[in-house]
Amino acid sequence: MRISVISIWELAMLVKRGRVALPMNVRAWVEQALSKPGIAVAPLTPEIAIESGHLPGEMHGDPADRMLVATARVLGAKLVTKDAQLIRYSRQRHVRSLEA
Repeated sequence: MRISVISIWELAMLVKRGRVALPMNVRAWVEQALSKPGIAVAPLTPEIAIESGHLPGEMHGDPADRMLVATARVLGAKLVTKDAQLIRYSRQRHVRSLEA
């Protein structure tokens, strides 16, 4: 399983804004999560950055969501999400998703 570096950034922002509470500081939580077997970070690459600016179909403008979709497309991976906008986009068949 790969976790996009953008998801880690989003988590840090949600914790900072008080929208997500973790049992420890976000850095320690992420380090612990990433130490689990089979978990790897999907980095933000130039290819992903370029893909995020050229997504097909009707995709909204949120940069983080665009990076997540682009990451899944470039890696040929399923995007695991419960975000309604991303689920709607996946129904256009431009990215495979698994609803969380």
